[in-house]
Amino acid sequence: MSRLDPTSLRLFLSVVREKSIAAAADRHHIAAAAVSRRLSELERSLGTSLLRRTNRGVEPSAAGVSLLSLAQTALNELDRIPQAMKSHVEGGGGLVRLCASNSAISQFLPGDVSSFLALNPSVELHIDERVSKAVVQAVRDNAADLGVFTNVQDTGPLQTFAYRSDRLVLIARPGHPLTRRKSWAFCDTLEHDYIDWLSGSAINQQLTNAAALAQRPWRLRIRVSGFDALCMLVASGLGVGILPESVARRFAITLGLKTCDLRDEWAERRFTICVRSRESLTTPALRLLEHLHQAARG
Repeated sequence: MSRLDPTSLRLFLSVVREKSIAAAADRHHIAAAAVSRRLSELERSLGTSLLRRTNRGVEPSAAGVSLLSLAQTALNELDRIPQAMKSHVEGGGGLVRLCASNSAISQFLPGDVSSFLALNPSVELHIDERVSKAVVQAVRDNAADLGVFTNVQDTGPLQTFAYRSDRLVLIARPGHPLTRRKSWAFCDTLEHDYIDWLSGSAINQQLTNAAALAQRPWRLRIRVSGFDALCMLVASGLGVGILPESVARRFAITLGLKTCDLRDEWAERRFTICVRSRESLTTPALRLLEHLHQAARG
């Protein structure tokens, strides 16, 4: 058996994720024919078929499913080599890739990252904002060293560590009927127009689940992807919204909005840090993990 080519393994993983050779080719900026050729060579090298075509697109065969985790583990280790060597060469510096949800970036991470970089000035930190499910996937795929997320139950083989917490509140324009009381159960607010988050975000999932559990219709008027857009629309009288308390209070001051507490247990949220494993982290990435964990405990 000839040696396996890391590029071919990466293309195989991309095809499985995209369910399409053409989509994987676009993602890697190469011709689809070149992807097909590399996959054929990979199959010949391993002596088995790895992919099959279905009406849902390209899917892995039984052998392909077995190769998925093996290939990802091997590529993770290869990707660690230059980062580990860079940290040795630069005397404790190096690149750390952090992926986090909008809520974490808007609340806790700026202060914690600032104090970390003050202690580690030679570290280069890249921060990528994604919805919580995508944060977990990015760490699994080795697109990030650490992830910060909330409201994701299935983290698979990742190691997780407690981070911080927040509380969701309702925000509305002054004079709105919901501002007549200081607190509400979410199910009692569903008759009013809502501005909600794009599907897939942690807050959207929580609200969708809560509305379904209440078995009452939910009047969704507009969907947005950012805190500022939601609050501007609330200020324009287009509906009410739900967002983290610390963020809501900042916008309440600048836009003259009102906030109301939510009585629901799910309004109290826990944030979690995830990594593939402590052992897989470079020295600066491990220092960031320990700093964030300690900052939350402190």
